[in-house]
Amino acid sequence: MRILGIDPGLAIVGYSILDTVKDDFILTASGSIQTDKNKTDSKRLFEIEVDMQTIIDKYKPDRASIEKLFYFKNQKTVIPVAEARGVILSVLEKNNIEIAEFTPIEVKQMITGYGRASKDEVAKIVAMSIKCNKLPKLDDTVDSIAIALCCSRSIKSGEM
Repeated sequence: MRILGIDPGLAIVGYSILDTVKDDFILTASGSIQTDKNKTDSKRLFEIEVDMQTIIDKYKPDRASIEKLFYFKNQKTVIPVAEARGVILSVLEKNNIEIAEFTPIEVKQMITGYGRASKDEVAKIVAMSIKCNKLPKLDDTVDSIAIALCCSRSIKSGEM
């Protein structure tokens, strides 16, 4: 199964393509969509839509896993992130891709066994899970891998 993991945002959308073969996880691709803060929000959202469609066309995922908005410390970013998330969900629906949604706490719980794990703890388990010595630099991209792993583990445990 091929899962597209997505960490949504207006400035940066982290994405990863995770293939699951039996009990192995293979990171096929990962990266980010980065939009220019000097452009209007509508142009940035359109860029996310176009780039997400390109990723889907190239990798043809069977399923997508995206982070749910749960709680934001910075109230200024919650609306732009929600708008970006809406655009992404629309592209996924347009392509008939089944969507799984997880809160950050759910992802941490599924990956580390502890819902309040640090980013470093999550990254260590992600690296071990995909047998990778060097993870991508951007936290958003690493988060997208964790989100994809969470989806894969949910499927295997029968929760999905």
